[in-house]
Amino acid sequence: MGRGNRRGGEGERIETKKMIQSITMKKEKAKALVLLSGGLDSRLALVMMKNQLGGKNVDAVHFILPFEGCSHRKDDVIQFTKEQEVKLHIMDCTEGSLLREYIKMLREPEFGRGAALNPCIDCHIFLLKKAKWLARKIKADIIVTGEVVGERPMSQRRNVLYLIEKEAGLKGKLLRPLSAKLLPPTEAEKKGIIDRNRLERIAGRQRKRQIELANLFGISYPNPAGGCLLCYPDFCKKVQPVLETRKRISSFDIQILKAGRHFEDGNIVIGKDKEENKKLAEIAEKYKKGILIIPGQPGPTALVKNKKFMTQAQKLIRHYSKKTIINFKVISYN
Repeated sequence: MGRGNRRGGEGERIETKKMIQSITMKKEKAKALVLLSGGLDSRLALVMMKNQLGGKNVDAVHFILPFEGCSHRKDDVIQFTKEQEVKLHIMDCTEGSLLREYIKMLREPEFGRGAALNPCIDCHIFLLKKAKWLARKIKADIIVTGEVVGERPMSQRRNVLYLIEKEAGLKGKLLRPLSAKLLPPTEAEKKGIIDRNRLERIAGRQRKRQIELANLFGISYPNPAGGCLLCYPDFCKKVQPVLETRKRISSFDIQILKAGRHFEDGNIVIGKDKEENKKLAEIAEKYKKGILIIPGQPGPTALVKNKKFMTQAQKLIRHYSKKTIINFKVISYN
C-alpha cells in the first residue's frame, strides 16, 4: 500500500510537471497584438501582456485616425514602445484605401452615432477587423485592448463589448485585461496561455486602480487630451456639409477641417490666429492644393479651394482684420 501511494504521488508529480511544461510551451508560442492608442489604459494592457508572455511575444499596433484631436500621439506611442522594447506597427487611416474605408463607415454607421457624428461602435469594429488582419499576418494568437467596462457610455457598455467582438469576428479571442474578471474567460485564459488571476476587474470612469498599476509597473502616461473630434458638435458643423456634398473626401479636406473658420461649405478657410495662419500655409504646401491668400498687412490668411471664391475670401480677410488690408499675396497650388 505504501509503495503504491508513493508511486501514485510520483505519477502525480510527473503529470504536474508535464502540465507545467505544456503551459510554458504554449506561452512561448503564444503571441499577442495589443491595440495601443497611447493612453493609460492601452499602455497598462501592453505591460500586463509583456509580464505574462515576455516582450518578444508582444507586438503593438497604433492607428492614426482622420479625426484625432491629439497631434503628438504617434510620437508618444513610438517612444513608449521603444522603452518597452516592443515591436510597433502603425496603420495610417488618413491616406489611401484605409481612409476611403473609414469615410464609408463614417457616412453609413450600422450601429448609429453618439451625441454628434461619432460612430463609436462601428469605429471599434473597423479597428478590430484591421487588427485581426494584422494579427494573421504576424501570426499573433491573441488580440488585446485596454477597454474598460463602463468607461465610455456608447462603446464600452458590457453588452456593446460583446457586440463589438462578435461583429469583428473575435468572439472569445479578444482579451481586455483591465476588465477581464468581469467578462467571460477568453480562449487564451481557458487554455492556460494567459493567467486569469493576474488580470483585473476594473469598471467605470474612475482611474484610481489604473494609476496604482502605472505606479506599480513604473510607467509614465499622458494626461487625457484631444480625443475624437467627431464627438464635438461645433466641429461636426464643419464636417456635415462635406459629408453631404462630396463624393470623395481626401486627407487634404480633413486637415483643413481642423483649422480656421469655414465659409461656403468649406471652400474658404480663414485662420483665427498666427498659428492657424501658419497651419493653413503648411497644409497647402504639403498637399500642393488650394490657393493661399496672405494679406500684406497683419490679418488672417485664407485657404481657398477654387478661384471663384477668391473675391469672397478677400472680403472675409478684411472683415476679420483689425487693420485695413491694402494688398494681398496669392500663392496658387492648383
